[in-house]
Amino acid sequence: MARSLLVSFAVVLLGCTAATAQSVEQLMAEGDSLLAQERYSKAIDAYSRAIAARPSADTYAARARAWYAMDRADRFLLDVDQALKTDSTHPEANYQRSLYALRGEDYRTAERYSDRGIRHGAQGRLRAQLLLARGEALAELRRPEMAIADLRDGLAVIPEDLEANRTLARMLDETGDHEGALVVLERLCTLEPRNPGHWTNRGFELSRLGRWNDALAMFEQALSIDRDEPVALSNRAYALLNLGRNEEAWKDVERSLRFYPANSFALRTRALLRLRKGDLEKACADLSLARILGGVSDVDALIQEHCGAVPNRR
Repeated sequence: MARSLLVSFAVVLLGCTAATAQSVEQLMAEGDSLLAQERYSKAIDAYSRAIAARPSADTYAARARAWYAMDRADRFLLDVDQALKTDSTHPEANYQRSLYALRGEDYRTAERYSDRGIRHGAQGRLRAQLLLARGEALAELRRPEMAIADLRDGLAVIPEDLEANRTLARMLDETGDHEGALVVLERLCTLEPRNPGHWTNRGFELSRLGRWNDALAMFEQALSIDRDEPVALSNRAYALLNLGRNEEAWKDVERSLRFYPANSFALRTRALLRLRKGDLEKACADLSLARILGGVSDVDALIQEHCGAVPNRR
């Protein structure tokens, strides 16, 4: 009789466990559906009931997704940390923790958590998200080759991630792969065709390759969106200069400096135009200021070539 009671109790217990598991999965699915509909408060409620039924890394990480969508960083971090206390290797919780670190510009921590998530079984889109997070962190930690590899692998799965595309284009430019940067910038122009910055950057890479007419078309596209964008004006001026269209270049560079007086690239271009006019003193003044502002690689060489006998104006 006692054995029979124990067996019956075990059957009841297993039945309750199965029912609880089913209930938790239903609540998680309900929360995911509500989250996709941007019904955040109701999603939080569904996830909270799932946590009450089965506190786990999965359920805490699920609710953290909703807090993140609501921009509730404090509650997001509490749930992420609870998920990691439950399972320090949980891929999604490690991704969430890396996102929080990226937002706080704590790039070493972002790298550590994203790396852990990748090493502990992340698959599919989650693995791609972890690769993008690690790539962003590595880019800021000045490890461009590793950043490029991660960003490319992640973008192969999630090609629409704007921030990752921007970072990849920047890393490729910094490592001298201008053709590679162009491919990424073409994608950005498709994803955000009304963003003049993408067209300007695309033109800049074409300039780096000496393709001045192609570059000019990109700058004109950027200026068709924002006619007074100073960086596009400056870059178009430099392309026009290299095409021998000096008067047009002068108009553009003066407009650029009117909107952005501290643009060292525009100052370099105006200096080159002034050298062509024979106005050495003003050209050297522009080059001197461009050197103080920084960022233009050939300014020192231009000063050495043209301004040795001209006082350095500050």
